Amino acid sequence: MGERKIRVGELVKRELSGIIHGRWRSEAVRITLTEADVSPDLKRARIYYSVFGGRDEAAKAAKFLMSKRGELRKMLGKNVVLKYTPELEFAYDPSIERGMKILSVIDGLDAEGHREGGGRG
Repeated sequence: MGERKIRVGELVKRELSGIIHGRWRSEAVRITLTEADVSPDLKRARIYYSVFGGRDEAAKAAKFLMSKRGELRKMLGKNVVLKYTPELEFAYDPSIERGMKILSVIDGLDAEGHREGGGRG
């Protein structure tokens, strides 16, 4: 069951991403679906998303995804053949934002090292 759960999660993520960016291109341009965690009975799916643009954009994305949740589930059911179309729940994934902050710190340290050491390499 574990492998099936993973495959269904990937399928749900891929299909939802296509639906969102195909139908609501302008509203969803900054939304990236990062993971789909499907329950063992395949009846519920928690979809993790990330947003380029900070907290304000994340709040807009949350509102957008929640307002389209029913429509997304209906469209998913038409596109994917599963015994049950999972109930959708969306959760913000801050990992990309955290990664960008870490890269920024590393870049700052690298630039500082070049100034102090006159460049290495």
